[in-house]
Amino acid sequence: MRRRAVLGAGGAMGAALAASVALPAPALAQPTSARVLKFVPQADVSILDPMVTTGYQTRNHAHMVWDTLYGLDSQFRPHPQLAEGHVVDSDGKRWTFTLRQGPTFHDGEPVRAADAVASIRRWMTRDTHGQTLAARIETMRALDDRRFEINLTRPFGPMLDALGKASSYPCFVMPERLARTPAATAISEIIGSGPYRFKADERVSGSQLVYERYGRYVPREGTPSMTAGPKLAHFDRMEWRIITDAGTAAAALQAGEVDWLEQVANDLRPVVQRHREVVVDRLDSSGIKAMLRPNHLHAPFDTAERRRALLPAIAQADYMTAIMGGDRAVWRDGVGCFPVASPMASDEGIAAVSGPRSADAAKSALAAAGYRGETVVFLHATDVVNTNAISIVAIDALQKAGMSVAPATSDWGTVLARRARKEPPDQGGWNVMVSLFAGADLMNPGAHLLLRGNGDGAWFGWPTSPALEALRDEWFDAPAEAQAGLGRRIQAQFWQDVPYWPLGQYFTSSAWRRSLTGVMEGMVLPLNVRRA
Repeated sequence: MRRRAVLGAGGAMGAALAASVALPAPALAQPTSARVLKFVPQADVSILDPMVTTGYQTRNHAHMVWDTLYGLDSQFRPHPQLAEGHVVDSDGKRWTFTLRQGPTFHDGEPVRAADAVASIRRWMTRDTHGQTLAARIETMRALDDRRFEINLTRPFGPMLDALGKASSYPCFVMPERLARTPAATAISEIIGSGPYRFKADERVSGSQLVYERYGRYVPREGTPSMTAGPKLAHFDRMEWRIITDAGTAAAALQAGEVDWLEQVANDLRPVVQRHREVVVDRLDSSGIKAMLRPNHLHAPFDTAERRRALLPAIAQADYMTAIMGGDRAVWRDGVGCFPVASPMASDEGIAAVSGPRSADAAKSALAAAGYRGETVVFLHATDVVNTNAISIVAIDALQKAGMSVAPATSDWGTVLARRARKEPPDQGGWNVMVSLFAGADLMNPGAHLLLRGNGDGAWFGWPTSPALEALRDEWFDAPAEAQAGLGRRIQAQFWQDVPYWPLGQYFTSSAWRRSLTGVMEGMVLPLNVRRA
């Protein structure tokens, strides 16, 4: 029996997370406006359950309400969050976790080990790391109210990285009664243990979401860093204002009507930057990877030959300039299946998207591959500025390649609902859509949702690729020195199977009133901030 981790060790943050942070005293003398934060998310939060969608607005909403067993600092290192710590023995095949004492759910019930076990089970059906973990679990059970254990058939090295994921999908701990809901079915109540309580009675679809400080929240000690350390609620109330027009949102920020824009449109960034009371900065240095995702279940993109045939029509620079302009400091082309900062990224086969571009070549290749004019239903969200711009360019590129495209224009919430449908396109399904993910979510094969080729278990689009799955399994057990070579092999197979078309990578900015302090790097989350 070998002990590799000590209960309560706290991980790499060490002393920084051991130092205590004093909670703010009640600001009784402050005006009401000083105790309210007004935040503008990039889109409406139409789905409230973070296991039903990977939409970032839902993810951010969830970080307000729920907590995870482990959190990630700005260097993506895991640290105990709801967990007090863990012990690993039996040569890495038995993990025993202990929860912190004190955290309660918003209904007053304590957070128990049974809640964590049920939440992990629900999460494992959706998340890429979780699906691999599930295949290695022999037993998982609660030992008492604060302890649970996971027994594995073989070691799972990225256990803490998986349980601490900040995005796509985070393993949020929910009450057991809610966590027993099938992952594809939205939970009926929003009950978390996080710093803010969701005010369902004040939600106005397409207009606002409201959160109030949870008075019984028990933060970790330490220094906040992304989703690690304490999550402090310095405002009594938080209002998320849904403003879909980028110009209107920017004007509201400059006028002081709102405090923070999650994302400022690139063409408005110079204007907003000139305002003396506004700060504009890049918080997520991993950028956003833009992708065009086909539905692999239905023609015309149900064959690899037709998916490959479209590659000559993909000009990444066209997509990047459409949303970010000509300044190459804020975007990259020549991007393969991994984001540019990934240790797995390579130039393997990159000529597929960086060589000479030709719509005519794509048209000929599509015809040779059997395309016969089938209608392509394109899910086109018009209320998210970058998604809208990319969709316009993509629709034009498909039409120039000789494809018959039927744009299904709607808001982003409707796209989120429709993309889950597997029916044929003429029965409410779809053929292709734009997908935007933070580079941090796609750094390796274990995390990369759109690289999965496990059919019905894959992300929307449902590709099947035994070759990509085999390479992914190899990565989980490979030593670090073998990763670069694996990255090249994965990208070579990627160009053969084409689970999606990479469109480039870009870097967005967030904007907030200068009176706000404590804004953290890594993710745009309105936690731990206060008004000066």
